[in-house]
Amino acid sequence: MTTKTVITKCAIGPYPRPLPAGMFDDMPQVKVTFSDGTETTLFEFYPDEISFSESEFIGLTENEAYALKIQKDKAYLQS
Repeated sequence: MTTKTVITKCAIGPYPRPLPAGMFDDMPQVKVTFSDGTETTLFEFYPDEISFSESEFIGLTENEAYALKIQKDKAYLQS
């Protein structure tokens, strides 16, 4: 039986400073720890377009986490 590796811990940030000071700051990153102990940065995002909470990622697989980002990007672009 294959066990799915899921996200057990998530940290998001750091967020850029308010504009104009933060104009060239890095975008926040979603960093996760999986149930097998591996840690990785999944992606960066534009916080003025979409937002996340750490709890949204807990229990998701890596593919499900990317699908969540795509879903939020799509909703933003269609709004």
